[in-house]
Amino acid sequence: MATNDDLAAEWESMSDEEDGDVGSARVLNQDEIDSLLGFDEAGAGEADTSGIHAIVNSALVSYERLPMLEVVFDRLVRMMSTSLRNFTSDNVEVSLDNITSIRFGDYLNSIPLPAMLSVFKAEEWDNFGLLVVDSALIYSIVDVLLGGRRGTAAMRIEGRPYTTIERNLVERMVNVVLSDLSAAFDPLSPVTFRFDRLETNPRFATIARPANAAVLARLRIDMEDRGGRLELMLPYATLEPVRELLLQMFMGEKFGRDSIWETHLANELWNTDVELEAVLDEIVMPLNDVLNLKPGSRILLNAMPSSTIDMRCGNVSLFSGKMGRKSGNIAVRISNRLRKM
Repeated sequence: MATNDDLAAEWESMSDEEDGDVGSARVLNQDEIDSLLGFDEAGAGEADTSGIHAIVNSALVSYERLPMLEVVFDRLVRMMSTSLRNFTSDNVEVSLDNITSIRFGDYLNSIPLPAMLSVFKAEEWDNFGLLVVDSALIYSIVDVLLGGRRGTAAMRIEGRPYTTIERNLVERMVNVVLSDLSAAFDPLSPVTFRFDRLETNPRFATIARPANAAVLARLRIDMEDRGGRLELMLPYATLEPVRELLLQMFMGEKFGRDSIWETHLANELWNTDVELEAVLDEIVMPLNDVLNLKPGSRILLNAMPSSTIDMRCGNVSLFSGKMGRKSGNIAVRISNRLRKM
């Protein structure tokens, strides 16, 4: 019995040690927990690419899958630099900071207030986009358009709603930007971006579901010592009608068109052989008469030697003319062109 008791005590002590090892293996320190959740302070900039954040955001579509979109934004920057110079009569520099993919709800929560949110509609695509003007750019535009002196920073008065004058001046600038955005998309697909409304509360600028993915382009506008940021947000649902066009690679200023191949194809088409049919006349007969036709039966046509002949290619009438003879062959002299080439 003593031997059995000793063995039981030994087994019990071994199981206690194993339980202790398993328990200690399950304990994670704070750094490991932060790394698992994607909130590592040492790599805060990489939080979205690790841990649970990477799993949650894995469903987002990267804008890099739409190569033409970056070309459109580059065109927008160049056009805005010229149009805003004419709009403000000042030296304006526009630069593209970055283009990212983001969830719409996360972006609304990250907008620094106060700001003006301009909702615009893409008429041909039947959807909406968002243009956000930050506080620094608002006061800079107001200062420039109302004749503020150069070399002095724009006065910022926080904690009050924007006045009607400020809203109207910002709306004029937004219309200029939307006009340039329409022109930037024009070589790819003609579209008209129309200003819809101006909001200061992000909740009233909801144009998509919070979980929907969107493309966010951050622009920097500098007017010597003044300036601010302009953010353009386009949901993927808005870009869906032109998604196939945005997927193509950029080749020259014609957005993917190859003029050499087009010229070669046109030349080959002009050398293509087609078969023409000369139709003297057509009649309509009952099916019973057609079934009763026998060898030797005659079909009377209402055509005369001077009747007009219809020249067809398939079912398409191309020319009309008169029938005659030339060098012992039956010929047709074309008198009219029925279809413009």
